[in-house]
Amino acid sequence: MIGGLRGKLGRKTPGEILVDVGGVLYQVQLSLQAFAALPAEGEAVALDVVTEVREDAFVLFGFLDPREQMLFRWLRAVSGVGPKLALAVLSGLPVDETLGALAEGDLARLTRIPGLGRKTSERLVLELRDRAREGLAGVPTRSRSVAAGGGPGARDEEVLSALVNLGYKRIDAEKALRNVAPEVPLEEAIREVLRRFAR
Repeated sequence: MIGGLRGKLGRKTPGEILVDVGGVLYQVQLSLQAFAALPAEGEAVALDVVTEVREDAFVLFGFLDPREQMLFRWLRAVSGVGPKLALAVLSGLPVDETLGALAEGDLARLTRIPGLGRKTSERLVLELRDRAREGLAGVPTRSRSVAAGGGPGARDEEVLSALVNLGYKRIDAEKALRNVAPEVPLEEAIREVLRRFAR
């Protein structure tokens, strides 16, 4: 099993990146929160990894923040929560806010995340409330850098594509994106739109 990757950041698109480790390119899926904190392409990157082996695939999930990795594992342990939904939860809210919503049983906040219905939210609260209250004590956070993005036209399309793939309605994503200045880089634009959806 692969527990981590250290190398150069290759191509990155919202939700998926390539990491060049000694000439071998690893395809890694990650949350939009993690994507927004990635360095620029070609720069060094260090990821913690959860490896899932399926009949037809060998899938890597990457995390810049060890707390996000732990929360991903917790979410995956809940019945009915697959990796796609776990990433949607991690994309929808920052780790601290997700833990707060779970600890407080804030179903209204959790159900705003696309794909996360009331029943699943109730199950998450029931099974993870005590862990969330502990707040991942003792798990360090890793410092992160934010890279500059491309031009505004291409940026907007990438932001919209990422949000639509997560399950947000395109019209709602477009509306939220209108309030983000054109000069804001891709990663920061995604983070800002996600903040607006989380309110």
